[in-house]
Amino acid sequence: MVFHTMKIQTKYICFVVVVHAAALILSFFVFQERKWLFLVAEIIILISVLLSWQIYRELIKPLQLLVQGADAIESRDFNIKFVQTGTPEMDKLIGVYNLMIDQLRDERTRQEEQHYFLEKLIHTSPTGILVLDFDGKIHQVNPMALELLDLDEKDVKGRLIEAIDHPIMLKVQQLKPGTSGTINNGATATFKIHKAHFIDHGFPRHFIMIEVLTAEILEAEKNAYGKVIRMMAHEVNNTIGPVNSIMESASKRFVNDPESANIFEAVQIAINRNNNLNHFMRNFADLVRIPSPTKSMINLNELLMSVGRLMENRNTGKQISFKYQLAEPPLLISADQQQLEQVFINVFKNAMEAIEETGE
Repeated sequence: MVFHTMKIQTKYICFVVVVHAAALILSFFVFQERKWLFLVAEIIILISVLLSWQIYRELIKPLQLLVQGADAIESRDFNIKFVQTGTPEMDKLIGVYNLMIDQLRDERTRQEEQHYFLEKLIHTSPTGILVLDFDGKIHQVNPMALELLDLDEKDVKGRLIEAIDHPIMLKVQQLKPGTSGTINNGATATFKIHKAHFIDHGFPRHFIMIEVLTAEILEAEKNAYGKVIRMMAHEVNNTIGPVNSIMESASKRFVNDPESANIFEAVQIAINRNNNLNHFMRNFADLVRIPSPTKSMINLNELLMSVGRLMENRNTGKQISFKYQLAEPPLLISADQQQLEQVFINVFKNAMEAIEETGE
């Protein structure tokens, strides 16, 4: 039992000592009467002892190397490397060890860089992040999560989700891993909550992400209202022009008729109100950013003729004639019809306003 617990070095030394002691004793009894043969035997035994010691040193070096390497790895010191000795067996072992140390050091450096990057990413993320430990307690929380929860770090870290009285935490308890949900805290903000897990040392750990959706909702509402406003301004502008033109033509019948003075005045008031409404809607539409175009194939000739007929009915008190030089065959382009139509209306309007009395 004691022999099995002995170190290899001790076993080897005991073996060498026993063998050479036995050889020395036997040579003494065998060559007791022949002194010179006993002397030769002693010299041979001495040489054998020296060779055994040399072999012991060469055999024990790899073991010592393995022990030192194991101690370095256990202490996570990956900077210790061994120099080759010139012995093929030792050099091969040293080469394998040095390569392993280099790979371990590179892997540790890469993991540390990834860890620091992840820590920085979590800390600066605009999304609130809570990382739980294996027991479901909050292990890490970033500043955005503390801001959204309106809590201090000491009130959150090390506590279970169930132990924190907050509407967001109540919603987290209802979520299963890999699912998302939304919560409205009243009238100021809407949050999207996502619960998931990652594998750490072979076991799952959960994390929670809290994202503010208020900005996205406001942007969507703004786009929707903007689209409605642009459509209203477009329709009002295109409708008021012909209506005013018709009303101005009708009012000319009452200019020199004293009995119809009230009618003429009422028509002029209506025309002024239409112009004010048109101006108001255009200013209102200018507050809204032009939306992204919805392109489709448009016949440019038909669009120009349509806008031209609309503007021909707009009486400006000037003698203006419209002439069209259209492409043959009809030109088809990919564009947003409403936006392009508004461009043509503005072009026609500016051209008509630039004409003093008569023109084409």
